[in-house]
Amino acid sequence: MKMSYEECIKACLECMKECNKCYHECLEEDDVKMLAECIRTLRECADICAFSAKSMQSGSPFVKQICQLCAEICQACGDVCKKHEHHKHCQECAETCYRCAEVCKKMDV
Repeated sequence: MKMSYEECIKACLECMKECNKCYHECLEEDDVKMLAECIRTLRECADICAFSAKSMQSGSPFVKQICQLCAEICQACGDVCKKHEHHKHCQECAETCYRCAEVCKKMDV
């Protein structure tokens, strides 16, 4: 099933928002060093989600490739966040990342 730009933009912006929230909350944790990989991945994910939304809004001819890369990074971010079982913000972020990855995978433009 082909996704509309509107649905994908919404998923990307929601994921960007959740990654930024999780990033901030990770920095507030006692053991920030343990969360270093998570924090780095959250930045990458938020950035690609913002770029993906922008590329769809501007009608980029590379939307399909950008969305596929976004799906890969969202999946990776979800996987990293999921490892932190005792951090609610990481668990919530993982679910949002996985949803965004699924929507982005369906962008066949």
